[in-house]
Amino acid sequence: MSFLMQKCFRKCSVLLALLWLHGTGHTQSAQSVLPAYPPMGSVRNEIRMQLTPHQRTILSSEIPGRITQLTVKEGESFDTGELLIKIDCSMHQARLDKAVAQAKEAEQVLAVNTQLDRLGSISVLEVEVAGSRLAAAAAEADLMRTIVKRCEINAPFSGKVAALEVKAHQYVAEGQELLSILDDSAFDVEMVVPSRWISQLSAGQQFELVVDETGESYPAFITRFGASIDAVSQSIKIFGRIDGDFPELRAGMSGVARLMNQ
Repeated sequence: MSFLMQKCFRKCSVLLALLWLHGTGHTQSAQSVLPAYPPMGSVRNEIRMQLTPHQRTILSSEIPGRITQLTVKEGESFDTGELLIKIDCSMHQARLDKAVAQAKEAEQVLAVNTQLDRLGSISVLEVEVAGSRLAAAAAEADLMRTIVKRCEINAPFSGKVAALEVKAHQYVAEGQELLSILDDSAFDVEMVVPSRWISQLSAGQQFELVVDETGESYPAFITRFGASIDAVSQSIKIFGRIDGDFPELRAGMSGVARLMNQ
């Protein structure tokens, strides 16, 4: 073998060795990025979780009009049935008063026609027409009462105002979102776990969670499982509930749930 061939062979060997080492390093790096969920054993298994309010909803306007009262601000608390927003109802109230008066008039006409019918001084048709007019007037009054009730927006449950979308004296359209409210008396715990863990977890099972924002640990228990398993990630959502009353907790806080198999 000539000197040039030996030199070329050595260079090729060095190049191949470097390529092999480079490829091995990338493989190890890629493998370290992939999530690896161990099977549940006797050790403690930690999963990220988030706190969500037990109840949360958005209240919208059922009628158009101008806001005359806005009794709460963002972050403030309220009780069940408490008035939150009132919309100008003067026009609807006037229509209700008119409908009630017409219903009263129709009732009196029916009473007179019924008495005349007993005396044979009126036809049966006129009595039936008077009865129909009374029913229509009563239905109109009921409709206006329903509309008037929608002028006031009351709290469906006790909680806090999460977001306020309107201001006092603002005109709102029918169906417009007014405020978002949540029940902060109890929090649900949401977490996503590997689907192979569900055989060792059950409703009512206790676990511990550590909240990042407070740095404290809290007792909790599993309430239910998600309806289906995600086929791609092979995971399932699990819901829990904090066992106790902890005023420092807020919706949206996150942390770690520490699960133990039974």
